[in-house]
Amino acid sequence: MIQDLQLYNTLSRKKEVFEPLNAPHVGMYVCGPTVYSDVHLGNCRTFISFDLIFRYLKYSGYKVRYVRNITDAGHLEGDRDEGDDKFAKRAKLEQLEPMEIVQKYTLGFHEVLRMFNTLPPSIEPTATGHIIEQIEMIKVIMDNGYAYEVDGTIYFDVEKYSKKYNYTILTNRNLDDLLANTRELDGQGDKHGRLDFALWIKAKPETLMQWASPWGMGFPGWHIECSAMSAKYLGSEFDIHGGGMDLAATHHTNEIAQSEACSHHQPAKYWMHTNMLTVNGTRMSKSAGNGFLPGELFTGSHPLLKKGYSPMTVKFFMLQAHYRSTLDFSNDALDASEKGFKRMMNAIALLPKLVASEQSDVAIEPIRINCINAMNDDFNSPVVIAELFEAVRIINTVYDGSAKISATELEALKKLMDDFVTDIFGLKDEDTSNGEFNEVLDMVINLRKEAKENKDYATSDMIRVGLQKIGIQLKDSKEGTTWSKV
Repeated sequence: MIQDLQLYNTLSRKKEVFEPLNAPHVGMYVCGPTVYSDVHLGNCRTFISFDLIFRYLKYSGYKVRYVRNITDAGHLEGDRDEGDDKFAKRAKLEQLEPMEIVQKYTLGFHEVLRMFNTLPPSIEPTATGHIIEQIEMIKVIMDNGYAYEVDGTIYFDVEKYSKKYNYTILTNRNLDDLLANTRELDGQGDKHGRLDFALWIKAKPETLMQWASPWGMGFPGWHIECSAMSAKYLGSEFDIHGGGMDLAATHHTNEIAQSEACSHHQPAKYWMHTNMLTVNGTRMSKSAGNGFLPGELFTGSHPLLKKGYSPMTVKFFMLQAHYRSTLDFSNDALDASEKGFKRMMNAIALLPKLVASEQSDVAIEPIRINCINAMNDDFNSPVVIAELFEAVRIINTVYDGSAKISATELEALKKLMDDFVTDIFGLKDEDTSNGEFNEVLDMVINLRKEAKENKDYATSDMIRVGLQKIGIQLKDSKEGTTWSKV
């Protein structure tokens, strides 16, 4: 018997039966990228995971409103309101307007997700497009007594909030330990408490991005953006809030506090988080030198990669691990995924060639039930893939004549692969003859062009050499860059 859909709720730290607030409608909010630089693989894994969840909820008959924001203002370098604004810093570095930075990296983000064949969200709001909503929410929080003003900056009062609500409910951390381990920050002496965070930040005269508010010219804090936008499009209470696990301790904890201080109840019923990436067993990070961008993964231009891997191979690799488990990148693991993905696509290509018999040696319904049960068990994609390879085995045995399949079972087999491989996983064949290879290569050439414009010659050379290794020769001229196969 097919079980009810269950998902792991970070809030309760256990699997729960999914019961939407207003079935069949489902509201899902996922924290999107901060578009001041190229999207990294950790982001990609999160968005691929929630694309899977979005697709499966739709497949299950739910009417899903999927909201994924774009953070294009107010995100400082540190999580505790310290450092420079990421957009202003990048704009000065590249000698561009901040919104040119936003446009450049938003387009790059969309292009990468298009290559991974993810569905667009229902709504993709931007922080700068919702300044009014953020100001209005801050007003309510102040009226409710949970925020205070210091010289044009508005801080959230964590200590006062904690007297009525559980500030650490999402992470289950001890508040006293959290206070003891939180250092005082230079220039933050205006705060009443060390855990207090900014809802609105007073702008300096030279600040590039600032807006008028009741408290003077300023810009929003990072956390208030998501609270305001999720409430606007999904209501003050909605079903699922998602993001990477690195957001739970600060960003999502503060989102809950803001929303609760405003509406007096939890914003989301279920909180879901994807796990981190590692490379050869070590956590992926720029500082460790083992962090690579999607473009470097596709071309193999990073020193840790022996070759490039296609977007669908990378996506298949990610789906072979549960979204809550650590995902470890290695050349051997990617090679294995590449072989597995090709084997699956080759089998699907054989489906139109299969000839039905009057009798059948195979049964497809048990595989479908196992796939649905696996997805209903907190979206367990690795188990589904294992079941689909049983279907691959059936395809190959029928094709070579060692097994028979009836017309009914053949149609069920085709529907199984179409439903799970195409519709739910969003995987597709990467036949280079259909022009997709050209599109991927054009994107890589553009990445190299941007690197050269930014005087990042090391990355530019890595891309050129990486393409040479896979038989692609680049030629630069005044008209631009062309390529040819060696």
